Amino acid sequence: MASTFVTVQSRGTLALPADVRRRYHLDEPGAQVEVIERDGVIELRPHLPVAADQQWFWTERWQTREREVDAHVAAGEVTTHDSADDFAAHLDTLADE
Repeated sequence: MASTFVTVQSRGTLALPADVRRRYHLDEPGAQVEVIERDGVIELRPHLPVAADQQWFWTERWQTREREVDAHVAAGEVTTHDSADDFAAHLDTLADE
């Protein structure tokens, strides 16, 4: 647990250290900090519009691939299977091609 002091400006603003902002992804658009007050303690909790562990999904590369899949589904270019065994057999036929 690290301790850092920051100065509270006259309008109540404060600046978090750059390394803290980066570590908690608070330098990203839409990031917010929740302020919780209890028992004389002020707690700051980072909140992101998209959780940090889910941000990969929203990268342009991934979203491009999602749109490609959506186009294949819309065009009916999909195969469905009734069971895992059917699916595995289908994969075997693809591997043989």
